[in-house]
Amino acid sequence: MTRLQGRTALVTGAATGIGYAVAARFAREGARVIVADRDEAAAIDAVAEIGADLARVAVMDISDERSVEAAFAELAAEQWTPDVVVANAGVQLFGQDAKAADLDLEVWRRTVDVNLTGTFLTVKHAVRGLLSIGGGSIILTGSPTGLNGEGQDFTAYSATKAGIHGLARTVAAAYAGQNIRVNTVVPGYTETSLVTAISDDPASRAAIVGRIPLGRAGTPRDVEGIMVFLASDDGAFATGALFAVDGGMTTL
Repeated sequence: MTRLQGRTALVTGAATGIGYAVAARFAREGARVIVADRDEAAAIDAVAEIGADLARVAVMDISDERSVEAAFAELAAEQWTPDVVVANAGVQLFGQDAKAADLDLEVWRRTVDVNLTGTFLTVKHAVRGLLSIGGGSIILTGSPTGLNGEGQDFTAYSATKAGIHGLARTVAAAYAGQNIRVNTVVPGYTETSLVTAISDDPASRAAIVGRIPLGRAGTPRDVEGIMVFLASDDGAFATGALFAVDGGMTTL
């Protein structure tokens, strides 16, 4: 498992869930891994589990440009400029996000600040770094709710994910000539700590799993492989694309 040998990969939101699974898999594939998260203690624990010889922490609040810029600058100064960046961090505010007429503006703003603005800031500074080293791969985490009406009770979350899909295409087109590839992975319902409001409620879980053609919930492990493909030379001709890993949810 050496498809990423010689690469340096930064994954945001990598202390837990999909981000952690992807960071750990990248390390197993030979990459140096930067566990980027605003929770420093959790990031340190993640690095310890991955292996301190393979990974390091970058404390980063993606909604704060000064934090993002400082983290990338520190990495560059220490010869850790990433050539693979996975913009994965995000929030889904269960019990607060709602249908449009019922959505509080502050919930909208908080979701946009983290999911869309935070992804943009990650991409902005990732592109600057990649331009300095001759290119690389950026991978964004999308959602089926940004493609269809699946998230009708999550107006803010769904809107930000649709924005992420559009951001990826725009940046892919803008920087293809500089050897920077930008793609979006679209996980379906994936059981992590982000969605315990669903996974801990048998009725809610059964309802959503019942809409998945493959008949089961996703796991972080299901998302690892496509991320490796897009980060590696195997994905060298892929840019501006959406890759659904959703058990078929978006086919309905």
